[in-house]
Order: sequence, then structure tokens, then C-alpha cells
Amino acid sequence: MTAHQPEPALLAISHGTDSATGAAAVARLVDAVAARVPGVPVRAGFVDVQQPDVPTCLAGLRDDPAAAATVVVPLLLSAGYHVHVDLREDVDAAAGAGDDVVLGGALGPDDRLVDLLVRRLDEVGLRADDTVVLAAAGSSDARAVADCETTAARLAARVGRPVTVGYIANATPRAAEAVAAARAGAPGRVVVATYLLAPGFFADLAARAGGDVTTAPLLVAGAEAPAELVEVVVDRYLDEVRAGAGRRPTA
Repeated sequence: MTAHQPEPALLAISHGTDSATGAAAVARLVDAVAARVPGVPVRAGFVDVQQPDVPTCLAGLRDDPAAAATVVVPLLLSAGYHVHVDLREDVDAAAGAGDDVVLGGALGPDDRLVDLLVRRLDEVGLRADDTVVLAAAGSSDARAVADCETTAARLAARVGRPVTVGYIANATPRAAEAVAAARAGAPGRVVVATYLLAPGFFADLAARAGGDVTTAPLLVAGAEAPAELVEVVVDRYLDEVRAGAGRRPTA
């Protein structure tokens, strides 16, 4: 590419939510990502619940002269069914039709997300005798469950105590079961570390899982998107650009 050709677009695809608060938080994240990659067309879409969906977004970018190609970045913390099946099918279909589009990796596991989880625990005043349960969305895909277990292990190393995982849906143990099991041997409080992207239905379920204290999700209502999370999204995009989806932008 020459210096005058457009950059690959970054298509940020989140799960979608019925929560206006959660949707606004994700929109702020996308805006913050766009601010970090000036000159890169940044668009947002959804794999479920909200519109536009991925095929609609890709169709809109197909004839966009501002985009040389498209990198789809899942705003998903683990690589489960939505990444390996839904997004893969949408991207493969578009590529088969002649679109220049690639699928980037999920956001986690990543040590910067662990940094953010630690900060959320610090915000609720984690104590030396607290027991931590990581509340994750859950998935029927074992690869996503493994991603969450990896994140729990990294968080345990950071906070100096075991961290178990409880899932909101589609995997076991469920969050309430994990909290109850932790409480049986806990010398102090049981603290639920919310490993969810944004406020919404799942975050509400995490807060009702029975913990003495529950942290906020990674995105907080009304607050700026955390720098760590913005950096991870940008890096997932740049990974694909470096691999050949157009030339690397100046970020």
C-alpha cells in the first residue's frame, strides 16, 4: 500500500445488550478506541440482541472508500461459540464473496484485563482474608471456559490467593454455587470479581450470586473506558494489520 491508501477498518463487534447503560458503556469503549487510531475507520456492530449485525456492517464497509479492508475485533472476553462459530461464519462468508476481511482474536486472556480486575478489587477494598470468586459469562465451548480458567489463575497469582470461577450461564459451576462453595471455607468475606465487559443483565446476576461484595464490570456506567481495555482492543486490530490486513496504521 502507498501512504495515500486508506487503512483497514476496525469493526468492533460486541455481544449486544438490552441494557441502555451497558450499551452506552460499550459505545464509549468504541469511541475511545477510535480516538486511539486516528485515520482508521472504526465501526461498531453486534453478534446478538442489537443491530446492526455483522453481515450488515460488512456490507456497509464493502464500498466504503475510507476502508482498505476490515479487521473484525470481537469485544468478547473469551473465545467461545460467538467467536469460533458465529463470527467465523460471517467473516468467511464475506471473504468468500470477495470482501477483504479478517477476524481478530478475543480480548482475553490478557494480563491487562487482569490488571483491570485487580483495580476493581482494590476499589471495593479487598482484604487479606477475603476469598475471591471470578464471575464469568460462561459458554458451551470448552475453549472459552479454558480462557476464563486461565484468567482466574493469573488473577490468583496477582492477589496472592486461590481464585475459583463461577459462570452465569452455559457452564458449571454456576456463580451462586461457586460463591456458596467458597463461603464454606472462607475465613472472611467472599468477593465476587465481575469478569464481564459491561453493566447489564449478566452483571446484575453476578451481583445476586451471594457474594458479600461484588466488583463493577470492566466498563463502569458513566465512566471513561479504561486504558487497559482500549489498548487490548487496539492491539487485537494491530495484530491482524501486522499479519497482512493492510499496512499498519499510526496509533
